[in-house]
Amino acid sequence: MIVVATNLTYFLANWFLDPRANYVLLRPPPAPEQIDRALAQYDLSPSTPVLVRWQQWIGNIVLHWDWGRSPVGESVNDEIAFRVGVSAQLVLLSAILSVAIGIALAVYTAARQYRFADRFTQVLSVVAMNIPVPVASLVVVLLAIALNRSLGGTLFFVAGSRSPTVTGFWPLVLDRLQHLALPTVALTLISYAGYHLLQRSLLLDEVNADYVRTARAKGLTRSEAIRRHGLRTSLIPVATSIAFTIPALFTGAVLTETIFAWEGMGRYFITTISENDVHGVVAVAAFGALMTAVGAILADLAVAVLDPRVRVSG
Repeated sequence: MIVVATNLTYFLANWFLDPRANYVLLRPPPAPEQIDRALAQYDLSPSTPVLVRWQQWIGNIVLHWDWGRSPVGESVNDEIAFRVGVSAQLVLLSAILSVAIGIALAVYTAARQYRFADRFTQVLSVVAMNIPVPVASLVVVLLAIALNRSLGGTLFFVAGSRSPTVTGFWPLVLDRLQHLALPTVALTLISYAGYHLLQRSLLLDEVNADYVRTARAKGLTRSEAIRRHGLRTSLIPVATSIAFTIPALFTGAVLTETIFAWEGMGRYFITTISENDVHGVVAVAAFGALMTAVGAILADLAVAVLDPRVRVSG
């Protein structure tokens, strides 16, 4: 399916995108023959039949793992390699925090159903789910700017993923954390709520199950029964959701990366479309398909780990 999706994207990208637009906007614009010659060296010239271009493109991938070049000669391999690492720093940390906070809140509030803590955190989560990404990001930026001003220095950076002038291992680690803090907070703020509300609902369903009532009859408190017995079973749908959500975040955090000027996969995807970069678009689509396949595998593994019936039947 990854191969089919990737090749289908290649033909669709060649159909809708026109790499010649990158040269037509130059002043003075080059002659059509010059544009064709420039694009031909990257296998992007529309004057070459698309099947011929596809054959050359797929051959370079199979033989050399070369995903081609942009209309201006930039290596797609180099761009993807750099941007995957940038996105991974942002996406994985925010995903871990979102899951940890969401599940912890769910366990805490399910044990205190209809009490003040439960109601209050539900309201917060519903509000967080409905906050648009630009609004959440801009609020975080404004608060960070106010904090930096009150401290008389720069505790958090509001743009970029690193400072080019910083050297040394520990200074680099500190610099990355200062750049990473704000976009991570913004992504976590809008992501944790879904896990909280879903996990809470599943836990409340499990609390009334026979095996949980039996555990409580043996002397366990409601909180202990939820943690020891209800949580594991109710985690299965949440774990499946997490496995499929994390791959999507690699290419889906477009607004967050744009607001905080992070050169990740999401922003690269938008850039390749706007610049008519056929090879870049296809590479991003292939990466997304691969991550979806990885998510499916992780979801199966999570179900096998959490559900002993699956391991027994296997």
